[in-house]
Amino acid sequence: MSLSTCRLWSKRLSLYSTPNPLLIRGLTSKKNPYSHTLQLPKTSFPLRADAAKREHLFRDRTTKDLYPWQLSNNPKDLFVLHDGPPYANGSVHCGHAMNKILKDVVNRCQVLNGRRVHYRPGWDCHGLPIEMKVLEALREKGKHERMSPTVIRRLARQRALQEIDKQRKSFMSWGVMGEWDHPYRTLDKDYEIRQLGVFHDMVKKGYIYRQLKPVYWSPSSMSALAESELEYKEDHKSRSIHVRFPLTKLAPAIQEKWEALAGGPANKIHAVIWTTTPWTMPANKAISVHPDMEYSLARCGAHIYVVAKDRVTALASDWGQPLQVLDTVLGSDLLGSQYEHPLWKNAAYPVIGGTHVTSESGTGLVHTAPGHGMEDYEVCKSLGISPFSPVDDKGIYTNEVSALGLEGLEAFGQGTQSVLELLRMNSAIVAEQDYLHNATAQWFANVEQLQKQAVEALTDIQMVPSVSFRRLEQFTLSRKEWCISRQRAWGVPIPALYNIDTNEPLLTEDNVKHIIDTFDSHGSTDIWWEAEDDQLFVAPQYRDNGKTYRRGYDTMDVWFDSGTSWTMLKDLPDRSPGQPLADMYLEGSDQHRGWFQSSLLTSIALTGQTPYKTLVTHGFALDEDGRKMSKSLGNTLEPAVITEGGKDKKKNPAYGSDVLRMWVANCEYTRDVSIGPNIIAQTSEIMRKIRTTSRFMLGNLFDFDHTKKVDYKYLSEIDRCMLHELYAYNNNMKQAYGDYAFSRAMQQLQNFTNVQLSAFYFDVIKDRLYNDAPGSASRRMAQSVLYEILQSYTTSLAPVACHTAEEIYEHYRDLTPDPQSSIFKVGWHRSLPSQWHQPQLEAKWQMLKQIKTEVNQVLEQARQEKLIRSSQEANIHIAVAPSRLSEVLSSISETELASYFLTSNVYITQKAHSPTYQYQREITLDSDRCSISATVSKDQKCPRCWNYHADNENSLCSRCSTVCS
Repeated sequence: MSLSTCRLWSKRLSLYSTPNPLLIRGLTSKKNPYSHTLQLPKTSFPLRADAAKREHLFRDRTTKDLYPWQLSNNPKDLFVLHDGPPYANGSVHCGHAMNKILKDVVNRCQVLNGRRVHYRPGWDCHGLPIEMKVLEALREKGKHERMSPTVIRRLARQRALQEIDKQRKSFMSWGVMGEWDHPYRTLDKDYEIRQLGVFHDMVKKGYIYRQLKPVYWSPSSMSALAESELEYKEDHKSRSIHVRFPLTKLAPAIQEKWEALAGGPANKIHAVIWTTTPWTMPANKAISVHPDMEYSLARCGAHIYVVAKDRVTALASDWGQPLQVLDTVLGSDLLGSQYEHPLWKNAAYPVIGGTHVTSESGTGLVHTAPGHGMEDYEVCKSLGISPFSPVDDKGIYTNEVSALGLEGLEAFGQGTQSVLELLRMNSAIVAEQDYLHNATAQWFANVEQLQKQAVEALTDIQMVPSVSFRRLEQFTLSRKEWCISRQRAWGVPIPALYNIDTNEPLLTEDNVKHIIDTFDSHGSTDIWWEAEDDQLFVAPQYRDNGKTYRRGYDTMDVWFDSGTSWTMLKDLPDRSPGQPLADMYLEGSDQHRGWFQSSLLTSIALTGQTPYKTLVTHGFALDEDGRKMSKSLGNTLEPAVITEGGKDKKKNPAYGSDVLRMWVANCEYTRDVSIGPNIIAQTSEIMRKIRTTSRFMLGNLFDFDHTKKVDYKYLSEIDRCMLHELYAYNNNMKQAYGDYAFSRAMQQLQNFTNVQLSAFYFDVIKDRLYNDAPGSASRRMAQSVLYEILQSYTTSLAPVACHTAEEIYEHYRDLTPDPQSSIFKVGWHRSLPSQWHQPQLEAKWQMLKQIKTEVNQVLEQARQEKLIRSSQEANIHIAVAPSRLSEVLSSISETELASYFLTSNVYITQKAHSPTYQYQREITLDSDRCSISATVSKDQKCPRCWNYHADNENSLCSRCSTVCS
């Protein structure tokens, strides 16, 4: 082999430190194994590539094909992760990504462990937000007043199905496997019939009843009251007022434009609210707007007001004056604005976002007093706005409002009149009128009887994190009743009839069953609104009793909808009697008061047991500064921007879904977690390091044959040490995944990659892999270990970076004795041989690693002094007296130590070095002292292997001469 070719090989292998199969094969002809000039590879396992295109090649294999295969072929029992239905409205966000990917990681671990996974995605389809979107669209077309509930329901169904399709595409693009062709949807007939069946059974057991909607505090008794203890005064009148608040600061998004429209500074513009409780005005701390609702800047006489776009016509009628719309913006554009309170001057109050805001009544801007309303409290708490409640237990204003002259007045009597007078004096009232409150009787589920049994059942549930138990317990115990009725068109009807003469409800077991059968026979609950004859829903035994009945049009609370979803699991196989139907529920922490609780209560009511064995709770996604994401702050980050890139690909590159999945797995998901461009860029570097590591192993296994794997007993000591580390890594990863501690698993993966592989084993074996003869025992030893590492490494990566794991497996599956079409069909890497577990060997090599750290210090000193340019130029001399340390050093050949230290030679002596050694370091390890010194090698650099083992300049060392001969 020519010297120039040797140099070329050495240089190319240095640049492409992970040889590609084609690259190496170009060197190895039978005639002259090393006579060919190296060629750059035509194909390879790339470090970086178009992630979206690359992942697309493996998406069907990883998701669409895998899901039915594992249900039919995996040998172990069924694992059921029951999907908490996301709401079928709005674009997906990073919280969705965290939820769905966490579930997928759990499911893929189960598949690798041989279990059959049942994961049927679901969607919550009913409720006010969808209906509101439909009504807003109808208003824009001027059709709202003419639309019947039947039409609204049809349009709401269409919208929900459109939203489901959009969300489903996003979820699938993240590599989430499941029964995507047959999700469960709360709007489907089968689902609604099941839900009504739960309602029927709860009626039969006496859990459902009707009463007037309660309030929560009695000033006369100075006591918080249970909902069942309260009554409404049906003819109660209060004074309703529209109040204007001068804006003192406009949000940046609208400031310049709106000041121009108003002809001056912000304080010429007023935000207008409507309230029927004037006595709460002193406690106002904010004005809430819905970020997605449209708001108009409108001129009314000499004033300019901000009101909801949908309320302009109604307000013009209420005020008796026309409103001229000057501009329209989203509520999110208003966030960041500030206003002055008409009662508390010289202070700035914020305009904030709240999803509870609607345009059904009022102005679309909500007077927010966190001391007097639960929704107000919740929205203010999330923003750090403290509640203010200047009313004592007797309903008397406290000295906190003495400056307003209200102290000592009864808030609901003279206090209200005084507040109104103060507002009039400050010209803050736009309009006022009497408002008649009509109490609306509601349907309730009495959960007080279920609380004790529900909480006792929770003690048998595995909670992740464990503190979730206390949170769910407290929410369950604090709830005495559950209002399950809503006065909306879009929902599942409460199957109740009412006596036309007395308004008494007919809600018996027999009649509810008759109504459900009617729904079933007509194919939909829509018949409740479509049928012309109310008698269709009257059971035969009630038709001739002299009474006439009409339908009620209340619909069920959406939490009752989703809370009964566990009924779909009753028909699954492998469900043991007396055991929960689902192995796991996994949702955000807000579901302790939502789906976790509604599922628990309905299941306890009907079956006496919980619907889940394990409950996993995750936090929320925040920006990189720990703030809640919102459009007004401009700190949102859509998952599609991460996976597919933004318009500016340099600023927002397409990272692919595996980077998004790695972010989720790296997070301590049981708490709120941060995400942003910097965090995603760091996560991308983690994936790049994983690909680099995999590429190294794949490149060096191109010619490996598993039938010629070197037996453990013939491996060198460092190879056996590496297998010990692999044994520990494999067990640690299994344990972390089994504990659902995915961030711990990813820390193990990164530590193994950086410390055990890159910084330790790979460094040592490169010389063997690149420079020893292809069939040499030393090279085959290293390959045998790499082969074992690669299998465990790929499998342990697969639950998280599923596409990358498939791509890695694609490159080495033909090297295995039983190639499969997917890494997930291989199963979790077998239990590794117990003989690999060698704690004594680990202790020995831990000492050698400490020695290497000290050697590197000496080499760096010599490099700084320009004695050497690389460690390979140096000889290392270690002087050590007889001791445990000397036994360790003498048990390894000096040649192996030189390879480990990456130096030319290593010499072990008992004699202390002379003081003339300039590059010397005295150390103590476990009470054993030694001296480490560096000198320049007298040998020449071999142009092929770059080690200083050659006798003459530009000549091969003895090893390379043998290999090239």
